[in-house]
Amino acid sequence: MNVVAYFEIQVDDPGRAIVFYASVFNWKFTKDSHLPIDYWRIATDGVNGGLMKRPAPKPASEQGTNAFVCSMEVLDFDKTADKILKYGGIIALPKFAVAGKCWQGYFLDTEGNTFGVFQVDERAE
Repeated sequence: MNVVAYFEIQVDDPGRAIVFYASVFNWKFTKDSHLPIDYWRIATDGVNGGLMKRPAPKPASEQGTNAFVCSMEVLDFDKTADKILKYGGIIALPKFAVAGKCWQGYFLDTEGNTFGVFQVDERAE
């Protein structure tokens, strides 16, 4: 069984990141007091995850991605992109069509982490 079952987001400012992801994707965060580090459990409508303070400096800007990037499926790409920008995210790769499949784009969160967003649309060209 080789499926993604859990994800983690490493951040510089947990409070800022929690506001961002809760506001954009309606994720729920619960601090886990049973761990020896500050750690928040993330409840989503799909795969659940965790959030923790970054243990080492993040890569410098314009150096490419040093990550395993996740993409969130959304109902409306444009509305989600507007929310991402409103809450401090930035566009890493603008919206593009995956012909006959979906609209896809990539963003950076408030902590400089890359993530993707896609909207299924068989008419995408």
